[in-house]
Amino acid sequence: MVLLERLAETSRAVAGIRSRNAKRDLLADALAEAGPDDIEIVVSYLGGSLRQRRTGVGWRSLQDLPPPAERAGLEVVEVDAAFEAMAGLSGAGSAAARTSAVTALFARATRPEQEFLAALVFGELRQGALDALVQEGLAKAYEVPAATVRRAAMLLSSTTAAARILLAEGAAGLDAVGLSVGTGVQPMLAASAQTPAEALTRTGLPAVVDHKLDGIRIQVHRDGDAVRVFTRSLDEITERLPEVVAAVRSLPARRLVLDGEVLAVRADGRPEKFQVIASRTATSADVPAVSEAMPLRPFFFDLLHVDGRDLLTVPLSQRIAEMSARLPPELVVPRAVTSTEAEAEEVFAAAVRDGYEGVVVKALTSGYAAGRRDPAWVKVKPRHTFDLVVTAVEWGHGRRQGWLSNLHLAAPDAESGELVMLGKTFKGMTDEMLAWQTKEFLALEQRRTAHVVYVRPSMVVEIACDGLQNSVRYPGGVALRFARVLRYRPDKPATEADTLQTVKALAVG
Repeated sequence: MVLLERLAETSRAVAGIRSRNAKRDLLADALAEAGPDDIEIVVSYLGGSLRQRRTGVGWRSLQDLPPPAERAGLEVVEVDAAFEAMAGLSGAGSAAARTSAVTALFARATRPEQEFLAALVFGELRQGALDALVQEGLAKAYEVPAATVRRAAMLLSSTTAAARILLAEGAAGLDAVGLSVGTGVQPMLAASAQTPAEALTRTGLPAVVDHKLDGIRIQVHRDGDAVRVFTRSLDEITERLPEVVAAVRSLPARRLVLDGEVLAVRADGRPEKFQVIASRTATSADVPAVSEAMPLRPFFFDLLHVDGRDLLTVPLSQRIAEMSARLPPELVVPRAVTSTEAEAEEVFAAAVRDGYEGVVVKALTSGYAAGRRDPAWVKVKPRHTFDLVVTAVEWGHGRRQGWLSNLHLAAPDAESGELVMLGKTFKGMTDEMLAWQTKEFLALEQRRTAHVVYVRPSMVVEIACDGLQNSVRYPGGVALRFARVLRYRPDKPATEADTLQTVKALAVG
């Protein structure tokens, strides 16, 4: 059985090096020690996550940890069992029982193990060991092609499941894995570019330019009359989207796997805002009434399977042709095939003008790279930047232990002069920036709690974001979407930061 200490040591070592191959080799050494009883746990932990989607363990549970154990002895199967028990707690007394369980588990962990566990709980194991790198480690540890592991993992929508088959059946077992209608497939993701011209340098011309929909990513499987709808994270939400089920059942093909998004369209033809759509799909209560009040429409942009034929490896141009033969135009994302840079720029400008999030530029010759962010798809969105004030900073975890990391961002209200919080971010920071801001913000410290240092609100930081969403969490009523740090502005006083009113103007329309 693999000890937790072994994984904590591996994680720390992986975080301390930059070479991808060296990271892979360290992971492979640890993965090779796992057996059938703990391989899935080891894969999950080295990939930076617990196996349980929700454990109920939060900051409050980890504020007063017991003294660490002097000797390591925890096995990963024991840790997994403990979190599984915590995830099952509910009802009266569950909070106290969960706190007790956390205390008991962490009391058996050494200091490095406690830090490793905390990083797993909060998803902050910043070691560079992403799922793809763990797949490469598995391939090296068990001497199979990385592409074989990657393909099986995406078709099973689980690297842990692929690892289990690899140990039990070897490469032949992985080769036998195929797309199964009814089982969610990890979606293909797009790379990013600042302009359509930059995107076209990766995809080439001619290229498909799809409108980028700011909706809920869906993957729809139809097998006869049975229809299942999955989210981007492969959670099933079929019961919440009767409109999608009805639309797909009306199609002539009997077996389909479609990739797309669902959104609401206003009376003026413009797409509804993301948070409104998200609130509709977040509940299954009284779906007919909610559907009537806000009907949703699916827009599909890819076809992965049709009537017994898998299309993952065929060119996008052929998949588009297959879609055109089977789907009515109103179920297909707005798109254009462009042969010049100017045409792509025109589609981008029109998409933004009509209220869409931007475009996705796609190579006509590309296959469907399930589960990966692939340069054959490149998203382009207008970037919004604001100069905001930092009011507090949270201590980091994992690789960022000892550094001030997560920024609390605020904008001054032009009417009252008070700073209004708009969100947090730890994105876009280099090691040099982390070291610099830790020193600077400690010098501005006014007070602190166990995890947060509150600072004099004098530092301005330039933030990029993809837009705003309505928020009941923050007093200004809006929150930044996908905020990331561009640079600090020590030359700019807080009085010259962008106001709340300026930021809110982004939400108009």
